[in-house]
Amino acid sequence: MTVKILGKGKKVARLRRHARLRKHISGTAELPRLVVTRSNRHMVAQLVDDTKGVTLVSQSTLAADFADFKGTKTEAAKQVGTLIAKKAKDAGISAVVFDRGGNKYHGRVAAVAEGAREGGLAL
Repeated sequence: MTVKILGKGKKVARLRRHARLRKHISGTAELPRLVVTRSNRHMVAQLVDDTKGVTLVSQSTLAADFADFKGTKTEAAKQVGTLIAKKAKDAGISAVVFDRGGNKYHGRVAAVAEGAREGGLAL
């Protein structure tokens, strides 16, 4: 799979980094890919089986669990990580491959990974 992304800017650079990462990272049913999507306000985490092309488990700050959440965006990201780890454990998944989506492993992206580790997932 070759993706040619032309142009300048933050979004294009992130997409280029993500395409470069995806050459090496792939998820299976036993070892799914933990995809982290970051927007200015929200965080979304999904466990994806790339062999079948299905999402196994997902969690986000848009879910009903976060309707009454009070705290910073980083604290919310960490909570997303712990909740997706809990859902993964219920689904029988104990280890994942982390896909940061072309974002730097810093701040809210790192908080999701940290929360997932604290929840019991092996990254």
